[in-house]
Amino acid sequence: MMKNKEKAIAFYQMAYEGNPRKAVELYVGDQYIQHNPAVEDGPEGFIGYFERMAKEYPDKSIRFLRAVEEGDLVALHTHQIWPDNDQYVTMDFFRFDEKGKIVEHWDAIQQVPEHQENDNGMC
Repeated sequence: MMKNKEKAIAFYQMAYEGNPRKAVELYVGDQYIQHNPAVEDGPEGFIGYFERMAKEYPDKSIRFLRAVEEGDLVALHTHQIWPDNDQYVTMDFFRFDEKGKIVEHWDAIQQVPEHQENDNGMC
């Protein structure tokens, strides 16, 4: 049986790589509460957003750096590369219901700057 953090990674990767409808069918519960202000609430809002991203930015990539599970919450730390080497680090948080399905999402996104004040990197 998959752990919730494995489900969160599979869900996000499937959607990111262009199949958000299947991701929702497999991993989302009876509701999907969205806190990202750029994405409409509910499963269809999520699907529409990721379908649009797949069409507009087919060459993007994602690497999962960390996954932390605590109770019904999973946190994912990712590194994303978009066209023209535009890079972002994200923190995504997913809440799961008692059936092991995703029902709520929050995120924070930060662009990787060209210059950093330290040598630690963001990943």
